[in-house]
Amino acid sequence: MTMNSAAEGDWLSFDVHGYARMGVAGAAPAAAQLRTIFADFLTDDDGGPPFDLTVTGEMVPVTGVAYAEDDFSYTPESICLRAPRLQIIRDGAGLRLNGQGELLTTVLPLLDRILVERGLAMIHAATVSVGGHGVALPAAGGVGKTSTIAKLMRRPGVGFMGDDWAFVSGDGDLLGFAKPMFIKPHHRTIYPHLFHRVRKPMVPKRLSRPVGRLTTIVHPYVVRYPRLADVVRRWSPEHMMIPPREALRGSPIVPSAPLAAAVFVERHDGAEPRLRELTRAAMVARMLGNFHIEMTTHSREVLSLLGATGFVPLQDIFSDKAAILDKALQSVPTFLLQVPVVYNADHASDVIVEYLGSVIDGLGVSIGAGS
Repeated sequence: MTMNSAAEGDWLSFDVHGYARMGVAGAAPAAAQLRTIFADFLTDDDGGPPFDLTVTGEMVPVTGVAYAEDDFSYTPESICLRAPRLQIIRDGAGLRLNGQGELLTTVLPLLDRILVERGLAMIHAATVSVGGHGVALPAAGGVGKTSTIAKLMRRPGVGFMGDDWAFVSGDGDLLGFAKPMFIKPHHRTIYPHLFHRVRKPMVPKRLSRPVGRLTTIVHPYVVRYPRLADVVRRWSPEHMMIPPREALRGSPIVPSAPLAAAVFVERHDGAEPRLRELTRAAMVARMLGNFHIEMTTHSREVLSLLGATGFVPLQDIFSDKAAILDKALQSVPTFLLQVPVVYNADHASDVIVEYLGSVIDGLGVSIGAGS
């Protein structure tokens, strides 16, 4: 089902490391948010469609549908969700996403699937290059990735790749995603220069988690109204969105490096940090599961819809991605680092950097001393 895009005006064109092109209609309600998040991949290409993933704000008629009660309708080539109101449609060799709200949480699982079909898998991890070697630190939210990044960037020979999302290829390359960083109240001592001038009120550190939980609850409703969502995001007391070049002043931004080590970081109830080797199969399972659980509930529902309708078989969604991760991790040392949950972000990040040093030493390079 190929769509006529002539009436949709100017396009924002994004090139994700040469693996996939995403086009966002300039008039789409989602355009502002996607431009901010994917600014690292924005190009001057004005060639327009076809794209591998096309995002618009215009719903189109879809006929011959089957119904799943009142939740959604579908055909072999489309899924139409009622709330939030959006459409996922096969568009030639690519996919098309139509919707009136902010669509980032729908874009992410769709983009990941498109990339997997091209041999690239998205991961949830802090990523750096050390002496030209790529190091991935997959972890759940709140473990200390953003704090760790700040301290690693003070070391000579370390380059920033991402603090939240990244990509690995079946050929063993680690590819960065320098999206805006979410700076929270507990980062004040680690990123002091970002708090020197008043940007907006920030909640006290003790209220950060309760406010974060409230944000998670209201997020699915707010994003249906892009203007309201933009205001909430700009003035939310929970965090600041800061471009990496501003947060990490003077630090090199590295787009790609050969993957040389992966260290899964988690908090545990022990009294001391622990580092141990992890099998490749265990790391694949951890990285696959961590990416899945760190997506929003809506993003996970999108994957369920793809599988439930046969649009993309559910077993393929996971097995295809696992195969890429397994191939990428061949001959790559993999570890599990457990950090006591009682450590605050500052202390935890010191420990992560210390133990990461021993992993990096095994690669024949060094992260050096902090400045």
